[in-house]
Amino acid sequence: MADLPLQKIAISGPTLASLIQRFSFSPGAVDGLLFGHVTHITPSNLSDDFPSTTTPTSDSSPLVATVTGFICSGTINSFYDSTGRIDSQALNRLLAGSDQHRTLIGWFSGRRKTQLRPSIREFCVSASLSLKTDLSIPIVDNPIAANLASCVFILFGTPFLDQPIHTHEYRGYQFRTLARSFEPKSIDIVNIGPAFRGNYGSFSPNSPFPLLPCELRTSPMSEDRNDESLGQRKQVSKIQRELDVCAQGLEVGELSKLMGSQAMNYTSGVEDMYEKMLAKIENLASLVEKSSANVLEQENHNRKLKSKIARFPAME
Repeated sequence: MADLPLQKIAISGPTLASLIQRFSFSPGAVDGLLFGHVTHITPSNLSDDFPSTTTPTSDSSPLVATVTGFICSGTINSFYDSTGRIDSQALNRLLAGSDQHRTLIGWFSGRRKTQLRPSIREFCVSASLSLKTDLSIPIVDNPIAANLASCVFILFGTPFLDQPIHTHEYRGYQFRTLARSFEPKSIDIVNIGPAFRGNYGSFSPNSPFPLLPCELRTSPMSEDRNDESLGQRKQVSKIQRELDVCAQGLEVGELSKLMGSQAMNYTSGVEDMYEKMLAKIENLASLVEKSSANVLEQENHNRKLKSKIARFPAME
């Protein structure tokens, strides 16, 4: 069996949530088996122009192990003994309860309030599992290559201290058979399907931005109506004039020049328009501030006059 390195471990969001849910509702520590497949990552340089270039798969392409399912035993030592040696009969019973077409790629362990690093027993279980040649993992898109060992291991844990928010921690590893060691691997939570993740290596838009009409007009459906009243047309033209006044002489229809080859020349005029509008808003704000101060001063003056009148004796 080959001992090729994995770049990462991928798992879908629902699968990870279901796995964490089984661990959180169990009375104690749990373990189980992981199923999935190993594929090459095909780097693609996609664009919105055809044809898109795709790099063909090669033996040197990085590998990703995708977890598609699991079996949770609800306890520990479900397919191994206390020393970490695989119990073939117990393992076959677990595999018999799963889909025969699924490929075993590793296993997982869930422990509460412990360090998030593999223990010696978990090391021995992974080493024993990787030596079983009948459980080797074929590379899906490269059947000629040698199979990999069942080497994926995911460890789940909870924080040492009790927290108001219930959290779970997890970490993925690959057991390397030649080096006989765990290598930490990043876990990608895939929510759009594993088949699509390799298609978004890089993307560059090349098509020109389409010219969009910015003119204010009625819908074609309303224009085709024979019973359209003259008052509605006048109302539309009135709105058009009001918008032109707010735009400081720049008609709304001319805003279409912001897209296309004339955008660079037309941008300066729009910026000047915004500067004038900001200056008007600033002047308006200062006028409102002054008028508010005058109103407050007048209210204080009226209050003083009322207090003076209240001190005079009432005339009989």
